[in-house]
Amino acid sequence: MALRLWASSTANALRISVASTAHLSPPSSLSRCFSTVLDGLKYASSHEWVKHEGSVATIGITDHAQDHLGEVVFVDLPEPDGSVGQGKSFGAVESVKATSDINSPISGEIVEVNTQLTETPGLINKSPYEEGWMIKVKPSNPSELESLLGPKEYTKFCEEEDH
Repeated sequence: MALRLWASSTANALRISVASTAHLSPPSSLSRCFSTVLDGLKYASSHEWVKHEGSVATIGITDHAQDHLGEVVFVDLPEPDGSVGQGKSFGAVESVKATSDINSPISGEIVEVNTQLTETPGLINKSPYEEGWMIKVKPSNPSELESLLGPKEYTKFCEEEDH
């Protein structure tokens, strides 16, 4: 998702207060500035995640993305049985701060759409990696997963992007 991220004075103040307590986090934690990065997932630099299980890959936006967006109030998702291309937009997320495109980290055929998000878009904020997933696809080119970031690489990417 090509997020239009900006830092408000409130966010800057919050980041300073979090940075001053960073020594309290365990050194192996992949959680930074309230954002969680999970092992076992692949990440795009546009802040989407992919969980590949068997012949299906689940896609959503990262905790980092939802944190920067703020309260999600509307989600525009595609119809099932369509297709997505790597790096191409398949929908949008509207929050109290901005509207942002959601880009697919991989190419494939859409096999399922999380219709719960239509009625409860806040699931993306509450549970971005579980209840807030967006689409499930059958990958057409599984090797595209290799071009995505692992948890440690994504965490480093986010830290560099936020500074």
